[in-house]
Order: sequence, then C-alpha cells, then structure tokens
Amino acid sequence: MKLQVLLIIGFTLSLTACENKEQAAPEQVAEATTTAPAEKESYEHDGIIEHMHRHADQIDLINDALADDDLDASKLPARWLWRHETMIGVPDDWQPYLFAMRQAARDLGSATDLVTARAAATRITEQCQSCHVAAGVMTNGVEQEDE
Repeated sequence: MKLQVLLIIGFTLSLTACENKEQAAPEQVAEATTTAPAEKESYEHDGIIEHMHRHADQIDLINDALADDDLDASKLPARWLWRHETMIGVPDDWQPYLFAMRQAARDLGSATDLVTARAAATRITEQCQSCHVAAGVMTNGVEQEDE
C-alpha cells in the first residue's frame, strides 16, 4: 500500500513538473523568436562578405595572370566570376553591378588578346568599386560616405 501511495505522489509530482515546463516553454520560444532574426541577419551579412571576398580573390588571380601576360590563366578566374552560383540575400541595389561585373568577366573569357582582356578586367574592378561606393562598404579600411 505504501508503494502505491509513493507511486501516486511521484506521478502527481511528475505531472506538476511537466505542467510547469509547458507554461515556461512559450516564454522561451518568445525569447528565441526575438533573438533569432538578429543572428540570422548577422549570418547572412557575414556570408555575403565572405562571398564577396571570393570575388576579390578571383580578381586578384585575373590581375596577377594579366601582369604576367598570361591570357589563358586569366580566363579561369573570369569564368568563375560569371558562372558561379548567385548568392541568395544579395540586396537588389547590388544586382546591376553584379550583372555588369559578370558581363565584363564573360568579355574577358572570350578575349583573344591581352589588351581586350585587360580592358575587361578593368571593367570588372570598376563594377566592384562602384558597388562598394553605392553600398557604403568599407574598402581598404576606409568607409565610403554618401554624397
């Protein structure tokens, strides 16, 4: 009989504890909901920055190859620039610059001489820099100011 009483008391305490957890859960969910967007926004922003750094790496490879008068070596990173997957979450304001940068990379990819390739490489860099200015993004440690 004592065992049955202990089991009933234990069962009752378990239900009470579960009931308290269920009441606490909505507060925890509400708290998580309020903090999640900031974390997501930061993650997306960091992802975009990392992705744009990959663009810069490819531009460096292009410029290094062209400095060595190596037209063929400049075409592989140019191909990456125009063919890589577009990142989700890139602001709409940046799209015209990305489109023009990709077009210049295509032009470099089809270039048959160094003069044409260098002109296309210059346009790639100009599009990147113009986008940075429009977005107010820091380049070379200097924050761009709106005019």
